[in-house]
Amino acid sequence: MPTEFGEKLVIAISSRALFDLSDSHAVYERDGLEAFAQYQVEREEDILKPGDAFPMVKKLLSLNQRDPVAARVEVILLSRNSADTGLRVFNSIEHYGLEITRAAFCGGESPYRYVAAFGCHLFLSTHAEDVRQALDAGVAAATLMTSNIEKDEHGELRFAFDGDAVLFSDEAERVYKTEGLEAFAESEKSKAKTPLSGGPFKNFLAALQRLQVDFSEQECPIRTALVTARSAPAHERVIRTLREWGIRLDESLFLGGLDKAAFLRSYGADVFFDDQQSHCQSARQHVATGHVPHGVANEPHL
Repeated sequence: MPTEFGEKLVIAISSRALFDLSDSHAVYERDGLEAFAQYQVEREEDILKPGDAFPMVKKLLSLNQRDPVAARVEVILLSRNSADTGLRVFNSIEHYGLEITRAAFCGGESPYRYVAAFGCHLFLSTHAEDVRQALDAGVAAATLMTSNIEKDEHGELRFAFDGDAVLFSDEAERVYKTEGLEAFAESEKSKAKTPLSGGPFKNFLAALQRLQVDFSEQECPIRTALVTARSAPAHERVIRTLREWGIRLDESLFLGGLDKAAFLRSYGADVFFDDQQSHCQSARQHVATGHVPHGVANEPHL
C-alpha cells in the first residue's frame, strides 16, 4: 500500500457535502445522536441523493480514467459519523461508482485534524468550525453552502476564485476596509510591481495547474477563473502577482464591484470560492459556492 500520494491532487470532503443528508441531519438536530444513528442504520441500503459537491467530485475522479496507471486525483471522505452510521455513505459511494477508498469516521469529533495527515490540498465541508480549523492548519478549506441549482453534467471542470483573502492575502482588502476605496486604489497602484502574499487557496490553485499542464490547452478538462470586484488600476498588481508565482488562470474577470452571480453563471462554474458572505449568498443561487472564512471580512469585530 502506498504511504503517500506523490504528485496527486488530494481533496478531502465531508459526507454532507458529497451527499444530501438533510433528512438524517434533521433527525439529529430534532431527536439527538441515538435517533440519528438508528435512522442511518435502518436506511443503510437506501442510496443517498447527490449533494452540492457531488458533480465536482465525479468530474475530478473521472480524470483518473484518462490514465488509470498514473491516477492524478485522490478524494478522501472525512466524516463526523461513526463507521457504523457511515456505512450508508459508503454504500452510496459504491452505488455511484465513485473511486473513494480512504476515509476517516470520527464518531462525532471534528475530522479536520486528519486533513494535514492525508496531505490534502482542499477540504470541503458543511461544518463551518471544521473549515476554520483546517484553514488555521494551513489547508485551503471552504464551507459548502446549500443550493438548489440543477447539477451540470458537462465534462469540463470549472473552478472560480475570488482574489483577496482567497487566492491572495487580505493585505489589500484591509486597506479598503479601514481606509476606503480611494485609498485602496491608490495603494494598489503604488504597489503594482510588488507581488501580493499568497492566500489560503494559492497552493490549491498551484496543484490544479500541475494537473492542467499534463494536457494540451485544447484538451484540458480543467478550467480556472479569477472573479474579483477589483477594477483598473488595481488589476495590475494581481496580474503581476500571478506572473511572479508562475501560475496561469484561464480567465480573469475584473468586475469593479458588479454582482458576481451572473458572470459565474455565464462562465459555467462548477464551484466558486469567496471570503465574503454577501457574495456567497448571491452566487449560491447559480453555482455551488464555498465560503472561505478567512481574512478581515470574517473577523468578528467588523
